Amino acid sequence: MADNKRPETMERITTEALAQAFIDEQIKAIREQVGDKKVLLALSGGVDSSVVAALLIKAIGNNLVCVHVNHGLLRKGEPEMVIKVFKEELGANLIYVDAVDRFLDKLAGVDDPETKRKIIGKEFIDVFAEEAGKLDGIAFLGQGTIYPDILESDGVKAHHNVGGLPEDLQFELVEPVKFLYKDEVRVVGKTLGLPDNMVYRQPFPGPGLGVRCVGAITRDRLEAVREADAIVREEIDKMDPTPWQYFCAIPDFQSTGIKDGKRYMGWAVVVRAVNTVDAVTAESVEIPWDMLKRIRDRIIETVPGVNRVLWDISDKPVSTIEWE
Repeated sequence: MADNKRPETMERITTEALAQAFIDEQIKAIREQVGDKKVLLALSGGVDSSVVAALLIKAIGNNLVCVHVNHGLLRKGEPEMVIKVFKEELGANLIYVDAVDRFLDKLAGVDDPETKRKIIGKEFIDVFAEEAGKLDGIAFLGQGTIYPDILESDGVKAHHNVGGLPEDLQFELVEPVKFLYKDEVRVVGKTLGLPDNMVYRQPFPGPGLGVRCVGAITRDRLEAVREADAIVREEIDKMDPTPWQYFCAIPDFQSTGIKDGKRYMGWAVVVRAVNTVDAVTAESVEIPWDMLKRIRDRIIETVPGVNRVLWDISDKPVSTIEWE
């Protein structure tokens, strides 16, 4: 696709000055493309969709309609962060959809990873399409496509176009960062004033915690993953340099523990941290022993149902980065 080839003359965006020039250029291009019509954007809170949302707000204000779907599989505090940054601070026209029960009811008893992914993807499409169907005057769909997505998947970024909308909701695309690499997107995000915990958000799978609550998802184990993950990220954030990705998973099995002098069955939290260049291969990162002990103590003392903390030191290959 000729129109999806990064211009050879395009300078790498490495400084705030270059980022500001890019922002000014994109605001002009967005206004020329959109005019006075409305743009719909699925706002996950990830780096790419957040930067696109901030750009579109500057360009067209309330003619951008953001839809944030809380499917119950986000990390601790993420829905609140999206609302705070975009609705309260940037004044976005934001629709918040609490679809937690809807997603978790559909996922109940499903233990196959691919089936879980398909259910999450389809349900997201359905929820997004339902919200889009309630709106009038939408002519465009905003997307957080970046240049590696074009190179790797022929221009289709499934988790930003929500896997393909129904035919009656096929809008013209607005893709203001489609020629940028991830590091450039982050520079633009910083220049736009987005907070660091959003700009430098580490990679997070499309199905969210659904693939870190290994096996059939239960609400209590999902909450344990969410709480333990927050502790793991808070502690490993202190490493310098921080690993490329760090998180935890809870497999669907229990082991014997002792509490108040009695034996009981509890889950194991698995801590994982890796470094990688391209995610094709990855190396386990050494976590300082004192940090591991703090993580262990905090999780066991504060996360209900957990009685073991394990450290995954596997490399990719043969292991994958995620557990599912």
